[in-house]
Amino acid sequence: MKFFIDTANLDQIKEAASLGVLDGVTTNPSLMAKEGIKGEAAVLAHYVAICNLVDGPVSAEVLSTDFEGMVREGEALAKLHKNIVVKIPMIKDGIKAIKYFTDKGIKTNCTLVFSAGQALLAAKAGATMVSPFIGRIDDSNWDGVQLIEQIVQIYENYGFGTEILAASIRSGLHIVQCAEAGADIATCPLSSIEALFKHPLTDIGLAKFLEDSKKMA
Repeated sequence: MKFFIDTANLDQIKEAASLGVLDGVTTNPSLMAKEGIKGEAAVLAHYVAICNLVDGPVSAEVLSTDFEGMVREGEALAKLHKNIVVKIPMIKDGIKAIKYFTDKGIKTNCTLVFSAGQALLAAKAGATMVSPFIGRIDDSNWDGVQLIEQIVQIYENYGFGTEILAASIRSGLHIVQCAEAGADIATCPLSSIEALFKHPLTDIGLAKFLEDSKKMA
């Protein structure tokens, strides 16, 4: 499984990269705003700064909801850096845009996916990645991980090459469950990745080793 960090914070990206497990980055307008990034020029420059920190895909989201606008924005984003993946919303014009970008050789990430049918459409259009939001599905009293399982089965049935990027991950447990379900990628906050380090028996064992080591002094 690939690990992406879901943030626009450069320090967090550097920290995740220092762990040696970071494969890419996802961002969105909300995350940009959280970092105080304002204005088109500043946003574009920030995407380039992120690309310079990680040797892997960096999802950059379009803001338009019409085909022409998404194409215009997506082409501009793709020119910023070779690592840019154009992030397109799961709407009718979004699917049209994904097909357009696929034919142009531009990588895409279909975002805001909440059903297997939506994931099927994205794969048919040639999306490089599809992003089911499992945490938000859980919030609606449905099973987000079950959706991952459904998409994995459908893609395997028909040999789709679209990668399944599990998004809206809230915990280390979510990451493990998505790995078990067969997701290709997990994107999450740094805190969720760091949660994978933690286990009480590890802490107890380490404390015991350190205590016993003092007896050898």
